[in-house]
Amino acid sequence: MMMKKITFIIAIALMVTACNSKKNPLGSGIDVTNLDTATAPGIDFYQYACGGWMQKNPLTGEYSIFGTADKLSENNKKQLNDLITEIASAKHENGKIEQKIGDIYNMAMDSTKLNADGYSPIVNDLNKIAAIKSKSELLSLIPELMLNGVSAYFVTFVDADAMNSSMNILQFYQGGISLGQRDYYLDKDENTTQIREKYKQHVVKMFELTGFSHQQAQKNMEAVMKIETRLATAAYDNVKLRDPYANYNKISFDELKTLASEIDWDAVINTLNLKDIKEVNVSQREALVEANNIIANEPLENNIAYLQWKLIDAAATCLSDEFYAQNFDFYEKTLSGKEEQQPRWKRAVNAVNGILGEAVGQMYVKKYFPPEAKERMLKLVHNLQNTLGERIKALEWMSDSTKTKALEKLNAFYIKIGYPDKWRDYSKLEIKNDSYYENIKRATQFEYDFMFAKAGKPVDKDEWGMTPQTVNAYYNPSTNEICFPAGILQYPFFDMSADDAFNYGAIGVVIGHEMTHGFDDQGRQFDKDGNLKDWWTAEDAQRFEERAKVLSDYYDSIYVAPDVHANGRFTLGENIADYGGLRIAHQAYKLATKDSPLADIDGFTPDQRFFLAYANVWAGNIRHEGILMLTKIDPHSLGKWRVNGQMPHFQLWYDTFNISEDAPMALPLEKRASIW
Repeated sequence: MMMKKITFIIAIALMVTACNSKKNPLGSGIDVTNLDTATAPGIDFYQYACGGWMQKNPLTGEYSIFGTADKLSENNKKQLNDLITEIASAKHENGKIEQKIGDIYNMAMDSTKLNADGYSPIVNDLNKIAAIKSKSELLSLIPELMLNGVSAYFVTFVDADAMNSSMNILQFYQGGISLGQRDYYLDKDENTTQIREKYKQHVVKMFELTGFSHQQAQKNMEAVMKIETRLATAAYDNVKLRDPYANYNKISFDELKTLASEIDWDAVINTLNLKDIKEVNVSQREALVEANNIIANEPLENNIAYLQWKLIDAAATCLSDEFYAQNFDFYEKTLSGKEEQQPRWKRAVNAVNGILGEAVGQMYVKKYFPPEAKERMLKLVHNLQNTLGERIKALEWMSDSTKTKALEKLNAFYIKIGYPDKWRDYSKLEIKNDSYYENIKRATQFEYDFMFAKAGKPVDKDEWGMTPQTVNAYYNPSTNEICFPAGILQYPFFDMSADDAFNYGAIGVVIGHEMTHGFDDQGRQFDKDGNLKDWWTAEDAQRFEERAKVLSDYYDSIYVAPDVHANGRFTLGENIADYGGLRIAHQAYKLATKDSPLADIDGFTPDQRFFLAYANVWAGNIRHEGILMLTKIDPHSLGKWRVNGQMPHFQLWYDTFNISEDAPMALPLEKRASIW
């Protein structure tokens, strides 16, 4: 998956023991209370495998979606809070990392000061925007606001050049819409229309909280909607965003000036402290052109209102409780169905994590992640890597020339486990005891300075895209790397006391999932060095696309809610990765236990435990609003369909649970996917 552009939740875990020991027999790893045995596996395998878990873990008001990964995140937050509060309770020398951690946490917790300050921390910036008298003043303020965390019109970042992956390049990406997803502005179904109307009400209320009259707030909202709808109309949809060639448009800096001629790009570059920019990648040309046109032909007062809104929206969670509450009411309650705000301590931990993530991570792994776990995890990854290699060699639909290239890419995977070998330096980040919002601004500029300093320089493959305490994992095609942070390397994704059937079904599948991302519909377009380059024969590419379409069409047919289908093309990469992960992990588990076959435990065969462990990785509860929201914005299928959408394509599942051909979940053989 494209790590920088798409957010995704992938489960992974610690290492597996090679096989059972007769002297120290291992358990099943299966918690039978997680099952709902009143449901037949062939009717609804997700309910059968996870129904008990769902009953034991009902949604609280704080959550719209709560699954096994969220439960693990809750535990991690408590561990981090213990570390942080101990630091925050003491005095530390100014400039030390402990002083920075403690001050950020304490300011985020200080509701008395936050409420007394109200919206005063952003008044100067609001007034600065209001004082704009010309287009040139507007343009000069856009990059300055960006450095403060206010991203308007478009997104600017530095990342690897997709066709020259060893070098970083300045990139522009569509953005500027506060709802994040273009469909919220354009779709005309009843749910989306209601959300759009509630968003308008939210914008008005936020302007009123910031001292604007109702009449002016209403006028400002109309300007915001006009500009954001224009930006949304020009933006690529989720499916097109998954096409790496469609999103690669490298041009010279001089061509950028012609493409979007209203913007003073020299001033932008200077303000962002970028040096010697010769080339840029304009990921979505149409979106940047439209941003340029909006600046050129929308009335100045509309652009001013839009910039003020982007400032208010960006700052809302750092201001008084009434701003936080109104922000929560729309973005969390209306969009996802949450009923209660997170406790302040969790928000404070999130703030420290966001600003000083690797510093906290260094403390986290020292206490909670033993060094030997990293080595054991590497052994499991290599085991699965070898198994995927064997599966590639055995593919009947792929030619030898493409297989050779695929194996080269597989063997070139850059593997990151637990935590980085070198840590971030936060010495230049200044944390002062003035206001929470001012510190957020300084931290944002610190991150931008860190990122923009990479422009035109070699890619550092040792840099991590996640902190060690993150409950997540990723594959990055431009570096051809798979990364598994320490935060998620715990039960239920790994159980040291369970045998290989459980552990391969849980973490083994998800490791295989990340590996398969290198060969999904997106990842397969990048070579072993991370370059966007066609290394497939035309015939093999066509055969792959035909086989992938079977999976895409199948997911398109799924109803996630009444009258709402899943989006098989949008979720194709993740579905291919789940599909490949299951097959790789099962074969690896069989190889690991071939000399010492596993026994039935707790009434389950080893293969049954494999599938149950996989299903429990995705156990969770979700509100109706969460289903609708994730179907629009998330490239992963919903947890239920990561299970029920995969099982019917796997013959071993039928054999293992005695699923008949006429069972509700059964698929005819000719309709099943066959890829990896």
